[in-house]
Amino acid sequence: MKRAVLTSAFAVFLLGAGMSVAAEPVDTAQTIIQDQIAAFLNDDAAAAYSFASPQIRGKFPDQDIFFEMVKRGYTPVYRPGNFAFGRSKVDGDTVVQEVLISGPDGKDWTALYSVVRQPDGSYKINGVQMLQQAPGPEI
Repeated sequence: MKRAVLTSAFAVFLLGAGMSVAAEPVDTAQTIIQDQIAAFLNDDAAAAYSFASPQIRGKFPDQDIFFEMVKRGYTPVYRPGNFAFGRSKVDGDTVVQEVLISGPDGKDWTALYSVVRQPDGSYKINGVQMLQQAPGPEI
C-alpha cells in the first residue's frame, strides 16, 4: 500500500516536472518581452537593448539607434495601451510568442516575437513581426 502511494506520488511529481520544463522557455520568453516593454515605457534604452539578440545588435550596434528604430517602426510595442500574451510555439531553441497589443492610436495589433536561446542558455529577442490584426495568423 505504501509503495503504491509512493509510486503514484512520484509519477505525479515527474508529470508535474515535465510540464514545468516544457513551459519554462515560454515563461522565460514572456518575462523577457514584458521586461523589454516595461523598459520602453520607462524610456530606458539600455535596459530595452539588453534583451536584443546578438543578431539584432549587429544590425543596430548602438542602444540609441535601436531605441529610435523601435520608436519609429514599432510604436505599438514602444507605447502599448494594453497588451496580453496569446499563443506560443516552441521550435527547438526558438519561442514564437504572440502578443496582442492595443496601440496608442487605439488600433489592435499582433506582435509575433521570436525569442532565441543563446549559447550561454539565456534567451534574447531576435525579431518582432507586427501585424495589424488580432489575433494573428496560425503560428
